[in-house]
Amino acid sequence: MVLRRLARLIALSLVLCGFLRADALKLATFDVDATPPIGSRMAYDPVTNAWDLGLRARGIVLLGAGRPIVLCAVDWLGIANEGHDAFCRTLAGAAGTTPDRVAVHTLHQHDAPDCDLGAEKILKDGGIDALNFEGGFQREVLRRLDVAVRGASQGAVTVTHLGLGSAPVHQVASNRRIFGPDGKVRTVRYTATTDPALRAEPEGTIDPEISLVSFWDGERPVAVLSYYATHPQSYYRTGIANPDFPGIARFMRQLAVPGALHVHFNGAGGNIGAGKYNDGSPTNRLVLAERLADGMKRAWAATQREPLAADAVAWRTEAVSLPPSKHIDAAKLQAEMRGRTAPFVTQGGASRLAWLRRCEAGQKIDVGCLALGRARILHLPGELFVEYQLAAKAGRPDRFVAMAAYGDYGPWYIGTARAYTEGGYETEPRSSNVGPEAEAILLGAIRKLLKD
Repeated sequence: MVLRRLARLIALSLVLCGFLRADALKLATFDVDATPPIGSRMAYDPVTNAWDLGLRARGIVLLGAGRPIVLCAVDWLGIANEGHDAFCRTLAGAAGTTPDRVAVHTLHQHDAPDCDLGAEKILKDGGIDALNFEGGFQREVLRRLDVAVRGASQGAVTVTHLGLGSAPVHQVASNRRIFGPDGKVRTVRYTATTDPALRAEPEGTIDPEISLVSFWDGERPVAVLSYYATHPQSYYRTGIANPDFPGIARFMRQLAVPGALHVHFNGAGGNIGAGKYNDGSPTNRLVLAERLADGMKRAWAATQREPLAADAVAWRTEAVSLPPSKHIDAAKLQAEMRGRTAPFVTQGGASRLAWLRRCEAGQKIDVGCLALGRARILHLPGELFVEYQLAAKAGRPDRFVAMAAYGDYGPWYIGTARAYTEGGYETEPRSSNVGPEAEAILLGAIRKLLKD
C-alpha cells in the first residue's frame, strides 16, 4: 500500500514538472491463431491438412485518445452481417470501449473461413446444414480474441511518434475488368489467368502504392500497419488454410522488424487482382509475396517519423444505409431455402437473405476514419472498387490517406455507379448486394470524414 501511494505521488510529481504527460498515448497489440482445424469447413472446401503458415487475427488497441480504439485484421474471406456485429462487440467489450470504435476487416484469402452468424441462424432455423456458415470455430476465435485483447491492454506501451511511409509495389496488382471498344467489360481477368493474351493487357486502373503507418516508443517501433489494394489469391481450393502471398509478405517483414507487430489490411481491391502477373502456378505465390514484401520494405525505408500526442488522435464514424440491390428477390430466396436448392445452400443465398433483412430493419454500417496527426485512415465495408480509394486520396492531397476495405462483408462487391452499366462479374446481380446508389452514399461519407 505504501509503495503504491509513493508510486502515485512520484507519477503526479513528474506530470506537474512536465516530464510525464497525463494524457500519454498508449498502444497494445494482439495476435491470435485463426486457423480452422482439420475436418472443419472453409469458405469453399473442408480443411484436409495444415501448412507452415496458418491464419492470424491481429491488431492494435489505441488508448489515451478518449475511449479505446481497436483495429483488427483477420485472414478470412469475409466477416458479414451479424458475424461482423459479434466481432465488434467482443473486441469492444475486451478493450473497454464501444462497438462503433472498433474496425474489423478481412484480407479476403479464399483458402480460409468466412463468418456470417446471421446466415448460420437462417439455415439452422430452416433445418438446413449450415456448412461453411457453421459458426463453432468462429466463436472460438472470438473467445481467443477476447482473452488476448484483455491481456494486451494491461501491458500497453507508450507511443511517442508516428511513422508514415509509402512506395510503389511493382508487378502485383492489375485491374480485373478488361474493356472492349464499346466501353463495356469484354472479359474479366481473374486473379489466376492462364491466357497470355489477357495477361498482356495493360494493368488498367490500380493504386500502385502501399501505405505504411507505424507507431514508435522513442526509437523502438511497436506496430506497423500496411495497406495495399488487391485480391490476395495466387491459387486456392487446396483444402489447406493459408494466408496466401500477402500473409507471406507480412511474415517476411515480421522477421525483418521483429520487435513490431505487423498488421496488413486489404485496401479497395474489389476490382483488382494479380491476374496480369499470375498464371496460377504454385511457384508464383513466392514471386508475388517477394514483390509485395519489397514494396513494404521500401515504404519502411521511406518512413518519416513525427511526434504523436494523444490530442492528435481522433476516431470518427459516419453511419450509412446502403440500399439492397433491386435484383434481390426475398420471395425467391425463401423458396430456394424451402427447396434446399444449391444456389441458396452453397452459393451464399443465406448470407444475402441476412443482408436483406438487416437493410429492411434499418441496420446501418459504420464508415470509420482514424486521424493520426496528418494521416487519415479510412475503414470501409465490402469488396470496394479501387476508384473509392483513389478518390479519397485525391480529395485530400495534403494528407497521408490510406484505406482498409473488406469491413462488414454483407454488401459483397461495391462497384462505382458507372460500373453497374458496364457489365462484368463484380457488378452482376449474383455478385453485388447493393446497386449504383452506393457510390454517392459512400463518397459522401468519405468526404465528410476527411474534413478536418
